Amino acid sequence: MSVVIVATAHPLPEHRAEVIAAFEAAIARVHDEPGVDRYALHEGPDRLVMIEKYESEPALSAHAKGPALADLLSALQGKLHGQLDVQVLAPHPAGSPDKGTL
Repeated sequence: MSVVIVATAHPLPEHRAEVIAAFEAAIARVHDEPGVDRYALHEGPDRLVMIEKYESEPALSAHAKGPALADLLSALQGKLHGQLDVQVLAPHPAGSPDKGTL
């Protein structure tokens, strides 16, 4: 079963461009990891939100132990208000199969 992650970062205003660059560098690497279905950055006025989808728990586990995430977390040190808010979610399909899940 797939796993969806929603990770929210609140960059300090003076570091927003650096935080975006760190996410972009990670995205380029993570897109090549096996089992990654989605790894996409979205912007709001005061936050950055990563929407991630992995084909399975083992794929998520491999990503969590990988160098791309370790490098991203290191690059974010001291550039955020607080910690990343990471939510691990399981699909709850409803309605049309094409529209009811990520």
